[in-house]
Amino acid sequence: MSASVKSSPLGLTVLTLLHHRPLHPYGIQRLLKQWGKEQVVNVGQRAGLYRTIERLQAGGLITVRQTERDQQYPERTVYEVTDEGRAVTREWLEQMLSAPKAEFPLFPAALSNMLMLNPDEVAPILEQRAARLAAQRADLERPFTEAPTGLPRITLIENEYLLAVLDAEQRWLHGVISDLRDGTLTWSPEMLATFQEAGSGDASRD
Repeated sequence: MSASVKSSPLGLTVLTLLHHRPLHPYGIQRLLKQWGKEQVVNVGQRAGLYRTIERLQAGGLITVRQTERDQQYPERTVYEVTDEGRAVTREWLEQMLSAPKAEFPLFPAALSNMLMLNPDEVAPILEQRAARLAAQRADLERPFTEAPTGLPRITLIENEYLLAVLDAEQRWLHGVISDLRDGTLTWSPEMLATFQEAGSGDASRD
C-alpha cells in the first residue's frame, strides 16, 4: 500500500515528527517552525501540510489516534505513525541520503536563458541576488549563534549543509559579476547569431 505514496521532503519530515509523539496538524506545523525545518521543507501554506497528511493516511503510513475537543479550539485530529510508516520513513531517508536526485531549481533554468538579456542588464540583477544571499546567510547562521551551549551538531546539520552550498554560490556569483563588470564575460546578438550559423552548418553536414 505504501508504494502508492510518493516520497517528499515534507512527507518524510511529518513522519519523523510523528515518531516522537502523536500530533495534530497545528502541532506539526508549530514544531516544523520551532525546529527550523522551514529552511528545508515548504511549510508556507497549511493546505500543503493537510494534503501531505491525507496522502500519508491514505497510504497507511499514519493513522488517527484520537480527536481532541476543546472549547477554546476547533476539533483537532491527532495522528500517529503506523508500523508500516516507520519502515517507510527509514526507506525514504536512506534513499534521500544515498541517491542524488535530478532536480530542476529555478536559478539554473534562468541562467540557461540569461542570454536573452544583455550583459549590462544582467550584472545589477545578479547583484540583487548576491544581496539577498547575504540576508539568507544571516538567517541560516542565526541558529548557530542562538543555540544553547553543547547542542549536538546533528540538530543543525541541515543548516550546515545549506551554508556550505550558499558559500559556493556566493563565491561563484561574485566571480560572474566581476567578469560581467570587466567585460570578461560578454555576449551580443551578433556573437550568438554567428555561433548559431556555425552550428547550423555543422548539422547540415551530418
